[in-house]
Amino acid sequence: MKRVSTVQFSDLTCRLAVILGAAAALTLAGYLTVSVSLASQRGAHFDVLIKGGHVFDGSGNPWFRADVGVRDGKISAIGDLSDANATRIVDATGKAVAPGFIDIHSHSDFSLLVDGTGQSKVRQGVTLDVGGERASVAPLAGEVLKERRHSGRSQGVEVDWTDLGGYFEHLLRKGTSINVAIKVAPQQVKRIVVGGSVEQAANPEQLARMNQLIIEAMHDGAIGISSWYRGGGYRFAEEMIPMAQAAVDHGAVVYETHVGSEGYQLEEELQKAIDVVEQTGLPVSVAHFKIRGRAIWDRLESAIRMIEAARERGLDITASQYPYTAMTQGWSNFFPTWARETEDLEELLGSSTNRDRIRNDPEWIQYFEEHGGIEGVVLCCLRNDSPVKQYDGMSVAEIAAQRGDPDPINALFEVVMANGSFPGGIHHNQSEENVLRIMALPWVAIASDGWAVRPEGILGEGVVHPRLYGTFPRVLGHYARDEGLLTLADAIRKMTSLPAQVLRLTDRGRLLPGYWGDIVVFDPVTVIDVATYEDPHQYSLGIDYVLVNGIIVIDEGEHTGARPGQPVYGPGKQAIH
Repeated sequence: MKRVSTVQFSDLTCRLAVILGAAAALTLAGYLTVSVSLASQRGAHFDVLIKGGHVFDGSGNPWFRADVGVRDGKISAIGDLSDANATRIVDATGKAVAPGFIDIHSHSDFSLLVDGTGQSKVRQGVTLDVGGERASVAPLAGEVLKERRHSGRSQGVEVDWTDLGGYFEHLLRKGTSINVAIKVAPQQVKRIVVGGSVEQAANPEQLARMNQLIIEAMHDGAIGISSWYRGGGYRFAEEMIPMAQAAVDHGAVVYETHVGSEGYQLEEELQKAIDVVEQTGLPVSVAHFKIRGRAIWDRLESAIRMIEAARERGLDITASQYPYTAMTQGWSNFFPTWARETEDLEELLGSSTNRDRIRNDPEWIQYFEEHGGIEGVVLCCLRNDSPVKQYDGMSVAEIAAQRGDPDPINALFEVVMANGSFPGGIHHNQSEENVLRIMALPWVAIASDGWAVRPEGILGEGVVHPRLYGTFPRVLGHYARDEGLLTLADAIRKMTSLPAQVLRLTDRGRLLPGYWGDIVVFDPVTVIDVATYEDPHQYSLGIDYVLVNGIIVIDEGEHTGARPGQPVYGPGKQAIH
């Protein structure tokens, strides 16, 4: 094949744009780029050569048979590379070859400091984890810093940073098997500046300081901001809007939001998220889009119409979803605000007056129902030394029966008091029909809303949500292959190029020359999740190879121990360094 010079190629693209239109020209130019790349790679040597696989490039297009050559951490060539050689050759015959999966809504930012190998994530094919929600690893100061240091020491981590730059330095010293991007939490910023409850309004001086902390986080490499709210969403638009504006003005690419209770007030909560993108231009991603509470499952269509109407008006709003009908959240979240902020659970729940007040509080009535009630609310995630460990994995109704207590709510109060803190929970409160409806929407990405764990050690304690181990293989195996809800190509798109688009990543999320060598090789016939609610600490099957930045981390289904992961910084850092 005749080589085409850069000048000739550029001129050809311009001519094609006139004749065919820009989109067609760019597509053909891409093929020409690959052809030129192949011509220059004949007889070349690669670090890793993945041969004979069915290549899904992440765009949603059907697979094509090709080899993939990786050199110096990046994809160097895709096509017929039969004349090339490599340090390591991976036979992908009969296997799917895809971009590494991007977990756009996750909480591994801290657990990766406990164990940098990220076992439960990378064994699913995840190569980029995006952390941060109501709590983020930075900024840290005052009571927030004290809490983080206490939590860290209980897991063997010394919190020796106060800003995001310091966190990234700590992460790199520790080493991580997967890449990490971070969103900063406006609510945590407010706690640092205002102190006490975030229900208290900030004054102008405090708001200015909050905005400054957001800006500093963007300059340290945050990719965006991420919030978590209870029923009704944010209370103070005069705080949220300026913080979002400060973020987007300094490089933020996304405002991700757990909009609120995701139940009776979902429309109000979504409108507040839409207001952010409408007033600031900062794109919005609705985290774990769903509607909880059996009585209102049929209101999902109204929420979908709101988002699609906003998109039709030109507003950049997308969402993510985990493929399960149960959520996980601490039990404190269905308690009334005044009760969950108490510092003395013995005083709170040791009083029959307080217990009656909780039962009759409108927030409790709404939130407890939305979480699943006595049959749907399950105790989870207890450490081995918890005094109520014997109830781990049981519903409130089952705990009451085990205790011989005719009043399940009383049994719930007793367990919380005996535990000494609000425990974690798994809440069965969604419908499978709604999971299917949401998953089929083209603007919904797949995300675990989990954190990296492993069956052994401190990260293996407690009954956790199976999504920590099974999210991505469950979509590939159960929903795409077995149920036929999605094509395999579209399922991969929802894990790769779609989240990359939301995060404005131009070198990850696709299999293209010049992109980072984040690659998954899996068996489309056998890939499946095996983690269950009863026995969650089980790795998924069918993920054969995972490369992170061109280094093999999963080799024939086993972790190599390699830690080639890197921080993925937002544009705010790139702009000033």
